[in-house]
Amino acid sequence: VQLQASGGGLVQAGGSLRLSCAASRSIFSTSAMGWFRQAPGKQRELVAMITINNNTNYADSLKGRFTISRDNAKNTVYLQMNSLKPEDTAVYYCNARRMFSNDLWGQGTLVTVFS
Repeated sequence: VQLQASGGGLVQAGGSLRLSCAASRSIFSTSAMGWFRQAPGKQRELVAMITINNNTNYADSLKGRFTISRDNAKNTVYLQMNSLKPEDTAVYYCNARRMFSNDLWGQGTLVTVFS
């Protein structure tokens, strides 16, 4: 497994979760890393991306609640999710994006937010 995601679970609305995605050094050091999510019956959508230089990009609807970060020493990208809402319920996928290569995807981790 090239991307190993973890941290999903069941949380009450208003709560927080932190997702982690570990990658090999060769992938992590050359990739923009990101998180996407897919809710039941919906298309996969971008949550957030972070470049090698720590430039970030967020889905407009999630700005202020979600924070993406990367730890280059641990080859890990994180997604801190605060003030969670039931509509945040989805499978969250880690993504690695490199130039001239196909995107890499993690196995997905389920986040369920109940009210």
